[in-house]
Amino acid sequence: MVNAKTWTLRKHFVGFPKCSDFEMKEEQLPETKDGEVLFEAVFLSVDPYMRPYSAVHMKEGNVMIGAQVARVVESKNPSFPVGCYVVASTGWRTHSISDGKDLQLLLTDWPESIPKSLGLGTIGMPGLTAYYGLMEVCQIKDGDIVLVNAAAGAVGSVVGQIAKIKGFKVVGSAGSDNKVAYLKQIGFDEAFNYKTVSSLEEALKKCSPEGYDCYFDNVGGQFSSVALEQMRRFGRIAVCGGISLYNDTTKQTGPYVQTVMVFKQLRMEGFIVGRWKHKDEETLKQLMAWVKEGKLKYEEHITKGFENMPAAFMGMLKGENTGKAIVAV
Repeated sequence: MVNAKTWTLRKHFVGFPKCSDFEMKEEQLPETKDGEVLFEAVFLSVDPYMRPYSAVHMKEGNVMIGAQVARVVESKNPSFPVGCYVVASTGWRTHSISDGKDLQLLLTDWPESIPKSLGLGTIGMPGLTAYYGLMEVCQIKDGDIVLVNAAAGAVGSVVGQIAKIKGFKVVGSAGSDNKVAYLKQIGFDEAFNYKTVSSLEEALKKCSPEGYDCYFDNVGGQFSSVALEQMRRFGRIAVCGGISLYNDTTKQTGPYVQTVMVFKQLRMEGFIVGRWKHKDEETLKQLMAWVKEGKLKYEEHITKGFENMPAAFMGMLKGENTGKAIVAV
């Protein structure tokens, strides 16, 4: 018998999450049956989507949602031998049992020199989100100028680098001077600190006087209201998230987008990464190849200790991380 620790949603978040909204519990797992595997978490992910998702899809008392890279420690399923590593969406848990249907093996040729935690970041869901948002939603084409907000985060940093690999001009915004310096380091053509500029409109114009063709939006809110005015005709907006809105207790209102979208003939599309699941294997291999070649760089903000899951989650929502926020068990 194995005891598993879990973090549950004790109370639905009202405004910004609090430590008291979470509760750690312990449960005894049953013996594994034929076809099942027991695995233990090695790295766990904390992501912005968890904040709005919890309000809509979770009940108080549920285990917090999320993905993890885990090691199989007991197996009665030949597809998942003991010692292999999997990505599992089993939430904030130290140990889990699965029949394998919801598990994804890490790429078989994963080099020892590349951290397996990237299976939750650059070579995982955030990397896939960046790739599909650019290639499938924005459908970037020759001559495009790309704008990314929250650009030093897990998704935004990959968006900008893929766009540069493809040969496009990229402008990014971030919330600190250190993050802006990081964006320049990984190849962004222009970057600015949205918290310190006197005018967001002027900052966007200065970085690209001719406007923008592809806008990858992770933030929403006021930033997007201003950015839409800077789009060129027939521009495309990939709406990945709205982190500036997630903790509001009163919904933000206007300005409204219809007029600018009509006269500039813009296309705005929200998306969730699972839409292109059938392409994941080939896309992950491409992301891995770029990492191996040094074309796609990564940064991780690692918090140690399962007991610190809530703190890591709240820190990520405050923007404390550069790159992917990870918890190492």
